[in-house]
Amino acid sequence: MNDRDALTAYATAFVDELAQNQIKDVVISPGSRSTPLALLLAEHPEIKIHINVDERSAAFFALGLAKAMKKPVAMLCTSGTATANYYPAIVEAFYSRIPLIVLTADRPHELRDVGAPQTIDQIGMYGNHVKWFVEMALPESSMSMVRYARTVCARAVATAANEPAGPVHLNFPLREPLIPNLAEARNYRQEKQATVAIEPGTLTLSMNQLDAIAQEIGQAKRGLIICGEMKNDGIKEAVTKLGGKLGFPILADPLSQLRSGQHSFSNVIDCYDTFLRDEHVMDAFHPDVILRFGAMPVSKPLLLWLKKQKAESFVIDGGAGYRDPSGLATRMLYSEEERFCRDIADRLPENGDQDWLQRWVKVNEATKHALRSIVNEEELDEGKLFYQLNEIMPEHSHLFVGNSMPIRDVDTFFFANNKNIELYANRGANGIDGIVSTALGVSTVKEKTVLAIGDLSFFHDMNGLLAGKLQGQNLTILVINNDGGGIFSFLSQASEKEYFEVLFGTPHGLDFSHAARLYNATYRKIKDWDEFNEVFPASFSIPGLKIIEIPTNRETNVLKHRNLWSFVSREIAAALNGEIQ
Repeated sequence: MNDRDALTAYATAFVDELAQNQIKDVVISPGSRSTPLALLLAEHPEIKIHINVDERSAAFFALGLAKAMKKPVAMLCTSGTATANYYPAIVEAFYSRIPLIVLTADRPHELRDVGAPQTIDQIGMYGNHVKWFVEMALPESSMSMVRYARTVCARAVATAANEPAGPVHLNFPLREPLIPNLAEARNYRQEKQATVAIEPGTLTLSMNQLDAIAQEIGQAKRGLIICGEMKNDGIKEAVTKLGGKLGFPILADPLSQLRSGQHSFSNVIDCYDTFLRDEHVMDAFHPDVILRFGAMPVSKPLLLWLKKQKAESFVIDGGAGYRDPSGLATRMLYSEEERFCRDIADRLPENGDQDWLQRWVKVNEATKHALRSIVNEEELDEGKLFYQLNEIMPEHSHLFVGNSMPIRDVDTFFFANNKNIELYANRGANGIDGIVSTALGVSTVKEKTVLAIGDLSFFHDMNGLLAGKLQGQNLTILVINNDGGGIFSFLSQASEKEYFEVLFGTPHGLDFSHAARLYNATYRKIKDWDEFNEVFPASFSIPGLKIIEIPTNRETNVLKHRNLWSFVSREIAAALNGEIQ
């Protein structure tokens, strides 16, 4: 058997095993060294390929696909610096627990470290940011090597998907000729059967452990449940049922998905990011036990408040990680979160004492009433934008939120509703890179997707718009343009007036209408709220990319936020009639 036949047998076996392990979507960036895998992926009848010429955008696009589908997605690129452009998305996937199968083509061993073109050291290049790395063997056609290709593939998929989910990296050294025999490829496929079935289980606690924990939690008089980003759809019903049994308030981060749906909202607290800035409130609420699920919430006031508490703190993590940036955890419970909630709830009676919960609810409602005053804001305002989105986003829609100020304004103004709106963000590493591409990946899977993003984040990933143009994605993009880095205006460096604009404000003066024309996007720059309330709902009936620019002012935005926080504090004090001193 010649080299081409060996390449065909080996690479076909790997690609077919991807399909047999339910990897149906692969994002491919064009390149020469990756030709064998690219051709076989395109030719496989059960795999859908997505072409993205920019490897950085491609990797974030794959990240968005995997986020939306909640299953592994593969991505393929050629050798050299193309592989390095994958790195930011791999880092994000690792920290946000998103499963990716990273396939990089490479020069064969004899061409490494000898000055060959498009060759860099790709061995373990992503370091500790992948769960598993394999330097694949050179293609051979023996039965043992064909099985090797299949079993490594099956292990890679299982490793990526098993909690905590994350990226795996397989590096393929390939010799020329790089063209497989496509006519023979079907002879190396299997009929609907994976070579090895890998079925990981879920973590759970023993009956004795659950009994002891339920007894301890059930004795608490002032408990609290905190939910960050969670991926399991069933956790919403389970955690609200547990909160109801215990009489504990549930502090729900917007990415917890607890702020929108058909579940009970009686325990859901959605304005804590605002009222925990108030010193009187901070001093009045002292829980004796805290249960925390999911990633750490976005809210910095919550984190600062937590650091002042001395409560028994349980972190429940089905991925057996160590999510405790506050350094306050006293118990790490490694159990699948939905099952833990149901097991504990089944062991508890209803708590008849609702006083602790009602104090939280009262403060939350007073805060929400005050925050709703932003509806009277006549100028275009970042906070009001997210209040408006909460009101006019359609049912069963999807909102992807950029980092820096947008995610914080969502935390403040996106109140609980029953519209089944899913929220997404890249909060693993909290970067501003790749957000357009990630949202495009989500929009490939989810209808009625909206991206709300700041101007610098939008600029950082405008290359990602090409995928939307070429593949016809339907995505409404709200570009909040305050001409620079708005979040820095809220931080201490804003007082350094001499260098602030140069180092942090970074005004750019870009006219984004040109980007819209370049990528065939519908474009509108909003002048007032009446225009926004007309243009935004209409965008869902327009196919393709839609860019709606909302110009705002950085300096007045800071002032309005601070004035609103002061107004909230006064309203809380008045509403509670001196209860909180």
